[in-house]
Amino acid sequence: MQTAEKQKLASENLGLVHLCANRFRGRSIEYEELYSAGCVGLMKAVNAFDASLGFKFSTYAVPVIMGEIKRLFRDGGTVKVSRSLKELSLKASRVREQYIKKHGKEPTVEELCQLCEADKEKIIEALNVALPPVSLTAQSDDNDTRNNEIDLPVSAPDDRIINSLALRQALSHLEEKDRQLIYLRYVKNKTQTQTASELSMTQVQVSRKEKKLLLKLRELLC
Repeated sequence: MQTAEKQKLASENLGLVHLCANRFRGRSIEYEELYSAGCVGLMKAVNAFDASLGFKFSTYAVPVIMGEIKRLFRDGGTVKVSRSLKELSLKASRVREQYIKKHGKEPTVEELCQLCEADKEKIIEALNVALPPVSLTAQSDDNDTRNNEIDLPVSAPDDRIINSLALRQALSHLEEKDRQLIYLRYVKNKTQTQTASELSMTQVQVSRKEKKLLLKLRELLC
């Protein structure tokens, strides 16, 4: 996927970040940090997404975004940003301000790349670090929303849907036979004995494997 396509995909799905971050409002971490962590997850999803697998981007992205936000809580509420990226972010912000003063308009990403002597992906990442949370319904004083409102036609998934997507993503990390075991036990509601028969295993093997898989899934979802 080309850089321009990645930019477009990320911009079109910022609503997913807001939806995921809103689930954790009021839990000791400022919304700005939740949003920033979600943006990190969004960019990871954009960079790793493979459309040829047949999944919708939102199906793949939501668990990744949620994972980064949950990681924020595990790491004590700080989004880890490398020193070099912080320095590039400060440089890009400074160059952008100078460009606006000189030319009276925003520089393009390509122009920032040239002025900062950095490639597109690094500049985009640096700009994301510097961005504050964006309101989806920000309005100007004259109530004109044409330039200030980000129109993101994304339906709001409820907790059940988000958890389902997260589980699907976690299952993708398992081997085919292990996924089949979970499918037979928890989708088809088969007994351990029936599952063992279909997978050419013993009931004891199914029991032991099932416990290990449930622990692994729990770790992936936390």
